[in-house]
Amino acid sequence: MSTKRHSAFTIIELLVVVSIIALLVGILLPAIGRARDQAKATMSAANLRNLGTAHGSYAAEWADRQFTLVNDGIGEYGDNTAEAFLAYFEQHGGDGMSATHPGPIFGWAHLNADPSEPMVLYGFHTHEDDAEGFGGYSVANASMNLPINFGAIITHFGSFRLGNCRQFGQYVSDKFYDPVFYAPKDRIVVDTIEGGGFDGRNCFNDPGEYCPRPIIPSVGDIPVWTSYVLSPAGMLSPQVLARDDPDDPSSNGFQDPWSLKAGFRSPSFSQCLYPSLKTQVLEHHWLQNTQVDCSPAFSDGTYSGCEPYYFNHAWESSPITLFYDGHVESIGVRNAMRADGRMQAQTGWGLWSRDTPFGEDGYLIDLGYDQAATSFHVLTTDGIRGRDILAD
Repeated sequence: MSTKRHSAFTIIELLVVVSIIALLVGILLPAIGRARDQAKATMSAANLRNLGTAHGSYAAEWADRQFTLVNDGIGEYGDNTAEAFLAYFEQHGGDGMSATHPGPIFGWAHLNADPSEPMVLYGFHTHEDDAEGFGGYSVANASMNLPINFGAIITHFGSFRLGNCRQFGQYVSDKFYDPVFYAPKDRIVVDTIEGGGFDGRNCFNDPGEYCPRPIIPSVGDIPVWTSYVLSPAGMLSPQVLARDDPDDPSSNGFQDPWSLKAGFRSPSFSQCLYPSLKTQVLEHHWLQNTQVDCSPAFSDGTYSGCEPYYFNHAWESSPITLFYDGHVESIGVRNAMRADGRMQAQTGWGLWSRDTPFGEDGYLIDLGYDQAATSFHVLTTDGIRGRDILAD
């Protein structure tokens, strides 16, 4: 009687199978990672399209004007932030919150997120006390109303970073921490929101208009800034970042907005000469083709000691961008630099202004990851009437 022999894998066959599986995993994992990365980029582009719709709604309600937080004629009250906002307060009665220049509003919430505490209106009020009520004059808070500060306390910062404050955010939703204001790939920022509220709560899930956060010792009582920033150049009068054209006596380069009667008046959308070439809103941090997360150049980063590199800090950066004509695309830093070089060769001035108080360093170029050197979007020459890229 013969015995039936059962077949089995040999060691060599098992090794072959394992090798094939390892090869497939090696092929599929990067593909899955790329697909996940692309999905996040697609979501960010969708966020920007939604924001573009909101900007259109804002313009429809405000006679084609752009989002702004500052009184059109604030320059008539003084020659600088400290003087002007205090003079505004005094000339409007000098008594109580109603006399102050309105500041960026975040929304209503219980003080310190404690239900036993009263509801307060969180924001950067020009006069406030520790409980978000009326108090002493704060130049830093007043500065938040300006599109960008070329000096003083919060240099390089301003309302171009506050696109989710209530004055504009109401055209999107009634929540400061609405996910549409945050790019999925902005993980350091998103993680801070998801666990940064009092008692580690997720501020995306907070039902209120605003979700208060504990005071950060090195930074202060600040919200988590939106991932998307407007073009401060487009928010200022075109005269502020005017080109220095020797053939045009009316165009002599940068002018301090405080020296102009309407330097801070937000231009209308119709003033944009190149809507398909002028950026309106883009991802502020280096999110596309990222090599590292945190920049060691910032001593006290905003997010638990970390400050991400900005969109203009690396050759490989390619921020997803909303243009004034409503289309969305990625703009490579390399492409922006090449376009700027072409413009300089043809005209003598570049696509971004180098004669502001920031000089050649522009928008914190000196803190970059590599030799990328551009301040497109932030310091666009001629402001809303200029271009950030050139047509092919």
